[in-house]
Amino acid sequence: MTYDDATSESTFASGLETPERDGALPTELTPIHEETEAAAEEVRLDVVPEATKHLDVVETVAHLRTGARERVAVPRKFRAAQLKAFERMMSRHEADFLAALAQDLGKSAVEAQLTELAMVRNEIKHAQLYLTEWMAAKHERMPIAFQPAVGKVEPQPLGLVLVMGPWNYPINNLLIPVVSAIAAGNCVVIKPSENAPAVSALIERLVPQFLDHRAVAVVAGGADVAQELLEQKWDHIFFTGSQRIGRLVYKAAAEQMTPVTLELGGKCPAVVVDGNWPAVARRLAFGKFTNAGQTCVAPDYVLAVGKAADELEKHLPKAIADFYGKNPAASKDYGRIVNDASMDRLVGYLKDGERVTGGEFDREKRYFAPTVLKNVDPSSPVMQEEIFGPILPIIRVANVDEAIDFIASRPDPLAAYLFSERPRLHTIFEDYVRAGGIGIGVAVLHVGLTNLPFGGVGASGIGNYHGKFGFDTFSQMRPTMAKTTVVDTLRAAYPPYGWAKSNLMHRIL
Repeated sequence: MTYDDATSESTFASGLETPERDGALPTELTPIHEETEAAAEEVRLDVVPEATKHLDVVETVAHLRTGARERVAVPRKFRAAQLKAFERMMSRHEADFLAALAQDLGKSAVEAQLTELAMVRNEIKHAQLYLTEWMAAKHERMPIAFQPAVGKVEPQPLGLVLVMGPWNYPINNLLIPVVSAIAAGNCVVIKPSENAPAVSALIERLVPQFLDHRAVAVVAGGADVAQELLEQKWDHIFFTGSQRIGRLVYKAAAEQMTPVTLELGGKCPAVVVDGNWPAVARRLAFGKFTNAGQTCVAPDYVLAVGKAADELEKHLPKAIADFYGKNPAASKDYGRIVNDASMDRLVGYLKDGERVTGGEFDREKRYFAPTVLKNVDPSSPVMQEEIFGPILPIIRVANVDEAIDFIASRPDPLAAYLFSERPRLHTIFEDYVRAGGIGIGVAVLHVGLTNLPFGGVGASGIGNYHGKFGFDTFSQMRPTMAKTTVVDTLRAAYPPYGWAKSNLMHRIL
């Protein structure tokens, strides 16, 4: 097995500050939040920065396996304390995180806050608010034939889990699953991407200073380390990255019968029919060119119905200029390509269409201009693999049916978008397009909400997370039934089965 996520495609989550669920926060949950805060203050975490520093992969996994067996991370007060410490880490070292993101990806401070740090903070706050509610057992009424008896479903931690993060959103996509795993009471090994070295080094340094070494550890390194980690026994593996690497992770997990969550990618289509053209262009440009197009749910290509292509070719260059100026290379708000291999791949795509705007690049500075292509052949290389960069092809289609058929002929994407003001088309699109998520009139923002699940379907991934959905991903919903033996009401169910028992069973079941 090889591991190389240098060109992996990863999950994007934009930073909307929405700790609410279904509108305003229910006032009756406020005491739960206060209780969780109080619990966090009562628990003293065993924070020893050097505890696992000199351990190898096998020793680190064994160290945390001991914590999982001793159920160190299971008590509610411990979970609350870990979340509080996590929150302190994000707050106290905000400047360090911003600097690392700028070094690795050229992210501006505002974009880094929006798409990385705010997302993690909101996830922590949401988990703190609802932790007690999420942990509560749900009692179920037992059928009359089994009375007297009681039953319940209670979330139980999975045990020891591995979270492997990507390079394109190296804080957001790595740490949000960790928040979910901690809230669910698991012990966690964190593997940052080696292709975001500044962020990886920072997380490796900070996590042991804030979180309990018995429950959380960071293992940094390259392909050899990732491969060794995948050879260990886990209770769950959470991976964000490319489909190619996802297959390798899935194969390794299958050898150990380990369940997985795979947050992958794919070519996310945007079908454009009608609308306020300047607004449509701005929303497409924002979704596509944030993080220099290195976003797994970014619109990968546009299927333009009728005159929509002409309108987009006119309005997209203006939207790009409004965002980044006439020379995006000079914009402090425009990111950079992660490495030379990605630059070479993107440059190769320029020959696959006619440029509407963009196409300039600087290899030394890892700059690639926001680019729109027209007259693109659907069989060309740019339309075969996820672009994962700032190139947006526009393909003309006659109608929405043709667009839906085009999408259906390709692997299921992580997201699909429709821009139209016609409610009937909204319904048709939702009914006939299979994707991890759907956006109507907007791109990428759905993944920034804690009360919506984020995940793929088919080739774009397995499972989902964010908020309660992430808590459930890292939990076993364990049923328990209890029935007294003082009075054996099951005697009628025991053999031998004569006429009387058969008749009784038929009546009560």
